[in-house]
Amino acid sequence: MAVIPKTITDILKKVVFPGTTDNIVDLEMVQEIRTAGSRISFTLVFGRDTDPNIKAVSEACVAEIESALGTDYDLLITPKGKHRMSAPVLPGVKNIIAVASGKGGVGKSTVAANLAVALAKAGGKVGLIDADIFGPSIPKMFGEEDTQPLMESVEGRDMIIPIEKFGVKILSIGFFGNKDNALVWRGPVASNALKQLIVQGMWGDLDYLLIDLPPGTSDIHLTIVQTLPVTGSVIVTTPQDVALVDVIKGVSMFRSKAIEVPVLGIVENMSWFTPAELPDNKYYIFGKDGGKNLAQELDLPLLGQIPIVMSIREGGDSGIPVAWNDDTATAEAFRVLAANVIEQLDYRNENLRPTERVRIKKS
Repeated sequence: MAVIPKTITDILKKVVFPGTTDNIVDLEMVQEIRTAGSRISFTLVFGRDTDPNIKAVSEACVAEIESALGTDYDLLITPKGKHRMSAPVLPGVKNIIAVASGKGGVGKSTVAANLAVALAKAGGKVGLIDADIFGPSIPKMFGEEDTQPLMESVEGRDMIIPIEKFGVKILSIGFFGNKDNALVWRGPVASNALKQLIVQGMWGDLDYLLIDLPPGTSDIHLTIVQTLPVTGSVIVTTPQDVALVDVIKGVSMFRSKAIEVPVLGIVENMSWFTPAELPDNKYYIFGKDGGKNLAQELDLPLLGQIPIVMSIREGGDSGIPVAWNDDTATAEAFRVLAANVIEQLDYRNENLRPTERVRIKKS
């Protein structure tokens, strides 16, 4: 029987990567297949050189090939720890977190800004990208609407120095246009602008890079997962039913086979209203525990419940995120949120293989 590379590819489609339903061929782990007479060799590419599945996957390949072709072949399998064609875009960034929402008006940007500040106050090195190209609000929330980042030439390449405030490095397309004029861009132009913020930003070493995504699902979401290996996503919602319906769509997008970005959990924003003069009272304006119940239905952690209080709105308008102040119940809510996000990231990184950038497969 003449053995050609396609023979080996077809055989190895039976090898499923542990913990997934995907075979190693579809995961593009099998590379450099060579056949010559009785000699067969190929490379197995893993996400990292310490992947605990290297031995098991290699042995499964041997078993499948011997089952199909017999034992008369000289088989050489070379495991490697990195895709040579996939150098990290941001090598100094440990965790990339997408902050998303199924619909607009749920306070996603407010949560992203305050989560970033809370993570910084917890001791992390934090960056925040405002990826809401058509409605950037992060500059106002940080009190930097009139600021324009400086550029620096690094090895002949123009790099953007992020604005740093409250311990967070931030970049937004809002820094590069007139704040009173609407941005009217076609999808590809908007996507390219966002890529520039990512790859030309001088982010340095970061523990967490948060990406404040536009509401819903769009080309911007696809641009992000194609450009960066997103560690995990955080979904923001309000308790009301109309918002919860769209959360399911957002979770489904991240969990889809084409994307495969782990969902770290759900944040229920505007959970209840507490007036300043009645700090112990809770009024459930948008319904009670809608996000909490949905998290249980979707088998996801509830990362936090953020109340409606005037100080959150005032912080966003004044450019001082409420999480920056230590002596309020609202700041405590964001501290709890940050702690839960860190816990879920640790669990995700210990138990799941690293996320890879999405590759568009050409038919």
